[in-house]
Amino acid sequence: MLNINELKFDEKGLIPAIVVDAKTKQVLTLAYMNKESLQISMEKGLTCFFSRSRQQLWLKGETSGNYQHIVSITADCDKDALTVMVEPDGPACHLGTTSCFENPVFQSDDLHEFSLQSLMKLIEGRKTEKKEGSYTTYLFEKGIDKILKKVGEECTEVIIGAKGNDKKETIYEIADLTYHVMVLMIEMGISLEDIHNELASRHVIDHKVKQEKMTK
Repeated sequence: MLNINELKFDEKGLIPAIVVDAKTKQVLTLAYMNKESLQISMEKGLTCFFSRSRQQLWLKGETSGNYQHIVSITADCDKDALTVMVEPDGPACHLGTTSCFENPVFQSDDLHEFSLQSLMKLIEGRKTEKKEGSYTTYLFEKGIDKILKKVGEECTEVIIGAKGNDKKETIYEIADLTYHVMVLMIEMGISLEDIHNELASRHVIDHKVKQEKMTK
């Protein structure tokens, strides 16, 4: 672990802090910290910044309630910038948006950003705003039994691909299975956050079990 004194603050005693949602990996905001605000952040486990406009410390969420619970803080290779992974209680931007970065400047015609969150939104949209000819809409119209049947079929396809030691085919079938499971999640009102939290709780339990074994 780096000591705060090893970090390189600028001539004004500040270091940029890029705040990222630990779950979605979305960049939430760019703020600045000085040694005092960084120390407070580490002690409280909440982001505390230095406001350049007000020239004072600023504990995020103190007035809005939108606290940012710190998961980790990492310095870059030059030790003059920080990435702060957080679990936010609410919007990061003072305008009420999840992220401060909401204004597109450029979008490639050939490359497209993809995330499980965006896919979930697309699938959900096919349920709430039915699109003619959409396979996803077709699944929702057929209901839970049809969706479960497809999940079962895709599970079998994954097994067949893996049993044949066909990596490419297995990847293809896992992608199919993932998609159909996400359709099932939307149908049942299950979010990616629900799954994330369940897996996170198991990780903590597993960690504790390992510790107990090591102490025996």
